[in-house]
Amino acid sequence: MSAKDIYHDVVIQSLKKEKWKITHDPYTLSYGGKNLFVDIGAEKSFVAAQKDNQKVAIEIKSFISPSPINELEKAVGQFAIYRSLLTQIEPDRILYIAVPQRTYEDLLTDKFGQLIIESLDIKLIVFDPKGERSIKWL
Repeated sequence: MSAKDIYHDVVIQSLKKEKWKITHDPYTLSYGGKNLFVDIGAEKSFVAAQKDNQKVAIEIKSFISPSPINELEKAVGQFAIYRSLLTQIEPDRILYIAVPQRTYEDLLTDKFGQLIIESLDIKLIVFDPKGERSIKWL
């Protein structure tokens, strides 16, 4: 199991503020004799009769290294692997990458970032590290 991201507790607090229940910390994906670990598993109940609990798995990325493109490459690779496993293990759980607002604005809103996010259908949670709150779910 890898070390927790520097924003791990921030993302957990932002989820709790939005009434998410943290169900896994980390969320273990076991398949074919291998274990991988997504940072967080969470559920939220909805009052509307037609909606059941929503389940998510969230991989947190800080993007603090000198090469944000290198970090994006790693994040996209992890996302692809985790999503493949989730389709087999728990297909109703939606996978997200949580990124700080700064990363979203600097890297993922331009033409390059949007191409990657849209073509690979990556779901994002944009969070404010200082305010411990989610800004956008995309």
